[in-house]
Amino acid sequence: MRPRPGPGICEPVTMSPMAKAVFAGTFDPITNGHLDLIRRGHALLGSVLIGVGTRNAKSTMMPREERVTLIREAVAGLDGVTVEPFDGLLVEFAKAHGADVLLRGVRT
Repeated sequence: MRPRPGPGICEPVTMSPMAKAVFAGTFDPITNGHLDLIRRGHALLGSVLIGVGTRNAKSTMMPREERVTLIREAVAGLDGVTVEPFDGLLVEFAKAHGADVLLRGVRT
């Protein structure tokens, strides 16, 4: 017999097709895998905000402004996908932009 879902445990989640997702990373550089996740998130949710962050402990090949520009060019054909730089905590960035979900990939 399967256990019944309790608060916060195994509850089914139904997302509105107009929910807003935040996909954050350093994107140095943006890859086809990143773009695939962005397209999938856009198709599923309708709105994706790409947050381009910095990490003091992580050196990057390109300055953040250049990464933001490259990502904007890569997603130019996707209505509802925007790109913004951010500093600080991801949760604060997501709250400030009214995000409903965080979009994340899984590495193997």
